[in-house]
Amino acid sequence: MEETKRQYEYMERAKELLQKKKEELGRPFTFCVQTFGCQMNARDSEKLVGILERIGYVESDSENADFVIYNTCTVRENANQKVYGHLGKLKGLKKKNPHMMIALCGCMMQEAHVVEKIKNSYSFVNLIFGTHNIYKFPELLVTAMESDRMVIDIWKDTNKIVEDLPAERKYKFKSGVNIMFGCNNFCSYCIVPYVRGRERSRKPEAILDEIRRLVADGVVEVMLLGQNVNSYGKNLEEPVTFAQLLTEIEKIEGLERIRFMTSHPKDLSEELIEVMAHSKKICKHLHLPVQSGSTDILKKMNRRYTKEQYLALVDKIKTAIPDISLTTDIIVGFPGETEEDFQDTLDIVRKVRYDSAFTFIYSKRSGTPAAVMENQIPEDVVKNRFDRLLKEVQNIATEVCAVHEGTVQPVLVEQINHQDTQLVTGRLSNNLVVHFPGTADLIGKIVDVKLKECKGFYYIGEQI
Repeated sequence: MEETKRQYEYMERAKELLQKKKEELGRPFTFCVQTFGCQMNARDSEKLVGILERIGYVESDSENADFVIYNTCTVRENANQKVYGHLGKLKGLKKKNPHMMIALCGCMMQEAHVVEKIKNSYSFVNLIFGTHNIYKFPELLVTAMESDRMVIDIWKDTNKIVEDLPAERKYKFKSGVNIMFGCNNFCSYCIVPYVRGRERSRKPEAILDEIRRLVADGVVEVMLLGQNVNSYGKNLEEPVTFAQLLTEIEKIEGLERIRFMTSHPKDLSEELIEVMAHSKKICKHLHLPVQSGSTDILKKMNRRYTKEQYLALVDKIKTAIPDISLTTDIIVGFPGETEEDFQDTLDIVRKVRYDSAFTFIYSKRSGTPAAVMENQIPEDVVKNRFDRLLKEVQNIATEVCAVHEGTVQPVLVEQINHQDTQLVTGRLSNNLVVHFPGTADLIGKIVDVKLKECKGFYYIGEQI
């Protein structure tokens, strides 16, 4: 609470500094937050937006704003290149607007070589901070506003969780809720534990209080966020399992839907399956990354389960929750992957029959054990396997998703359709998208929709 109070004091100081600038120039000051990467980053960006709006900035969707923040991702190399490309464009914009400030935060900033490159090649950046001290943004912003040098504040790790800072939600009716931060798994291809730090769980009371406040403010669906939600609560003074947390969240009146991601297969308990099977609110969707179907490759990846164990877990889940929608992540071309290993991946896709899969070509991340493994796979071989996998995933998903055709399902309406303003777009409990005729007053409501026609990954329907 002391740290929260401190940051609110810095917000007031930033507000005064900004007010002076606004009076000098006789105009409002705008900001633009660009988010790269996962839903954890998206939730962090909502906090940045909330703080900036409290200070007095006005949101803009243009990078030609007075304050631009890139909340970065570093899971794949091309994510880094994207940020450098954006920074190159900002250099010219900043020359035209001497009052412009540029900040960089997020996972990419936790890599020392990245910060070094920005210091040397992009010296016009005002502020750099990482994933562990995002709560310090008001304090760092004041330092940057009062300084004519680049302000850098990167922490290697933290055990601190600071609650109750402002956040501006993208959607009025749904919200992400962080239940934990960091990761202890150290999959050999993944940079996340190095940039997000060790696992630390929020106290259940803090999570429940936040969700109650969100529901009072119109939220009907929450997405519980963590690098591995199944290991929630292990480091609390009084350990609480993820299943126990879900049971308490379910009791909150007014909350209609509960989602969560991501689930690591090695930690998914029978207790969690039981809670999901009997829940009225937990959505019938489980994202369960497999990464590879080969036990040999899974061992090299340090995933700590075998192909057989994963399939046995899927059987348990499908037996307990027959209408569950399963989605996954798969990496193709991991070092040492043979054609036989790849066939195991195709086999697991055919056996599980995922509703959809995020398929990735292996991306070498310096600083991870996999980056220095021998037998890196030639590009043409990886591309061929990736195309074959994608075709298999899409063919199966089209069949799996079509099973709901003709049924009536509750749909949470999320927005007016981008292509056709006569339609609205919403999601089923199993996360499938539905487009149907409707008007803006339906947004945020759960309505019954008849699913008339499956178009592969989405449905065309009509409200009942």
